[in-house]
Amino acid sequence: MIPLDTIPFGHAGRLVLADSGSMMKVLVVGGGGREHALAWKLGQSPRVEQVFVAPGNAGTALDATNVPIAVTDKPALIQFAKENSIGLVVVGPEIPLVDGLVDDMEEAGLKVFGPSKAAAELEGSKVFCKNLLHTANIPTATYLTFRSAEQASRHIWERYCDPDEPVRVVVKADGLAAGKGVIVCGTRNEALDAIDRIASQREFGDAGKELIIEERLTGPEVSVLAITDGETIVTLPPAQDHKPAYDGDTGPNTGGMGAYCPAPVLDDEMMARIESDVLVPIVHAMKRARRPFKGVLYAGLMLTPGGPKVLEFNVRFGDPECQPLLMRLKTDLADVLEAAVDGRLGEIEPLEWDPRPSICVVMASEGYPGDYAKGREIKGLEAADAIEDVKVFHAGTKLVDGKVTNDGGRVLGVTAMGDTIAKAKLQAYRGVKEIRWQGAWCRKDISDKAR
Repeated sequence: MIPLDTIPFGHAGRLVLADSGSMMKVLVVGGGGREHALAWKLGQSPRVEQVFVAPGNAGTALDATNVPIAVTDKPALIQFAKENSIGLVVVGPEIPLVDGLVDDMEEAGLKVFGPSKAAAELEGSKVFCKNLLHTANIPTATYLTFRSAEQASRHIWERYCDPDEPVRVVVKADGLAAGKGVIVCGTRNEALDAIDRIASQREFGDAGKELIIEERLTGPEVSVLAITDGETIVTLPPAQDHKPAYDGDTGPNTGGMGAYCPAPVLDDEMMARIESDVLVPIVHAMKRARRPFKGVLYAGLMLTPGGPKVLEFNVRFGDPECQPLLMRLKTDLADVLEAAVDGRLGEIEPLEWDPRPSICVVMASEGYPGDYAKGREIKGLEAADAIEDVKVFHAGTKLVDGKVTNDGGRVLGVTAMGDTIAKAKLQAYRGVKEIRWQGAWCRKDISDKAR
């Protein structure tokens, strides 16, 4: 826990409530693996009477009650929450956060966990994020912003005159692109093609109205998540995601093909450095920008030879990082999230964690992250869930005539714990082997980089 006025370091935890007997209903907004994990964990709270998920998926239908309301239907979500006396709303995905769902719900008198629309721009606009990082002197890659493909292409042609010269840049769409609007480039032609895809072809829609070209950093990537009420920061154990589609970190970027927690690449000294050099300054910078931040701060970092540098900020639990994190959490999640909403995170004791590591292996549809077929029946889910220390979190699934079918690119997050990372991996892939549908695939090396 980090009180922002004193900044002592330490990892936070279990909440002591003045009134721990009050029961409440919870609404989780979203329908992916992150939301299944949130609903599952919130449902374990003795204070939670019922968990609703809107719109949910086939997995949340087992662990909670699904509500057929889209995450973008703000009036219907607000009406449902008020009519059902929802005591806490937890917004999972970035799209409704950036769209201002939290603001509208608070205006309607609801208690909701997540950042405001103004604060969510930290993820909603990479240009805003990079400019804020620069202003706050938070370490990040050097960058330039462009408003057109012509400007960006001209920069590449002028900067890299020799076609054989290595080009170590990353081209990023400014707006939300489901984790796919980041293209790593090694040649001039690759950079020009990335600019064309983002800004001319608009492969990622309006996210490409502006773009960033930044230096390509080297080093291991790691995710550090924290919960904050704007005054206190509760840092969670570090996790490591696997963004590229294929083994060995090859292939196109995805929303995430798996994650494990904790990440041994970060020791206590490095965590303290990230807290002091990244988390505390960004919360102060948001406050100075009159965008006070409440919710989950997700720092995507590169551990470069010169120290940790910020790749991006997200404003919600990561997916799939959320799944292994919540598998290990022993503290009542409802208490912690409610304290963040109420501005009472300073009243907590250290969070309680299962000491065993956990990993999540994402099973995807054939063709992902490109086009894929839907509606294929998934078998073996019960057998996988029956394995000791394994939980199958659903992401892109749907119930059709009583059968679970694939309904997205990333379909399942098979998550497991073990005494060591190797044993957790073994359990997770045991679960994977039980599950089958036409075209199912996954990476085989999730957590190997922890060795």
